[in-house]
Amino acid sequence: MFGYVRPWRDELKVSQDRDYQALYCGLCRTLGRRHGLMARMFLNYDFTFLAMLLDGGRPEKSRERCPAWLWCRKKTCAATGGLDEAADAATILSYWKLRDTVADSSFLKGLPARFLSLLLLRGYRKAAAARPAFDEVVRSCLEELTGLEKENCPSMDRTADTFARLLAAAAPVTGEKARDRAMEQLLYHLGRWIYLVDAWDDLQADRQTGAYNPILARFPQGADRDYLRVTLRHSLNLARSAMALLELGHWRETVENILYLGLPAVEELVFTGRWKAANHRDRRQDP
Repeated sequence: MFGYVRPWRDELKVSQDRDYQALYCGLCRTLGRRHGLMARMFLNYDFTFLAMLLDGGRPEKSRERCPAWLWCRKKTCAATGGLDEAADAATILSYWKLRDTVADSSFLKGLPARFLSLLLLRGYRKAAAARPAFDEVVRSCLEELTGLEKENCPSMDRTADTFARLLAAAAPVTGEKARDRAMEQLLYHLGRWIYLVDAWDDLQADRQTGAYNPILARFPQGADRDYLRVTLRHSLNLARSAMALLELGHWRETVENILYLGLPAVEELVFTGRWKAANHRDRRQDP
């Protein structure tokens, strides 16, 4: 995933911000416990959002030493089923994203991703064994997406739908039809939003390298910014409607902050060309 799904921290209550930081650190520890040190290297805000959706309860926190800053002890959420499921999904997605990079690159350019995927392989196998159905959906959707890219598919909807279906499968089926349908729709429309925002973010680089970009394929004479902003707004509104049907417990206000404030702020940064600088700055200030 891509790191776009984050809260607007200035509008979080102090207690909400502390809990969000503790969840971020708790997911990091869960990734390490379940899938090894390498899995921790792929932690980002997107996976923390998924952990919030899958958790729901008030976090139990303890103070633990941070593996990145050994002199620092941080408050960390205790392990829960939601964190375990998010860690499994995160590892599967990270592995297949690396393999997709290898497939899309020349031998030399693909070497870093090939090396990282080998280091992550053991953790991926454990995650895939825990969530085989999700692993199969990710593999199938990425193969479908690769085929669409090779034929230079001019339909943004087809390519975005493929990635959206991939993300929609991240939530385990509980058997509660209303809950499962709402969660699927929330993740589907969020996945569509992520895919199209990322396409705009990569627009100039893909134009220079000749790499496939769904926006360039749809608008070869020049991207229609207004059209894309409207379809992104539509996806966000549908994600918000699905979220309103879910019981999110302790994390509802933080999830609402992300969908109503965080994502629009990220979108504005991407469309005004300020995202990469802002993201680089935030990475140095991660929880």
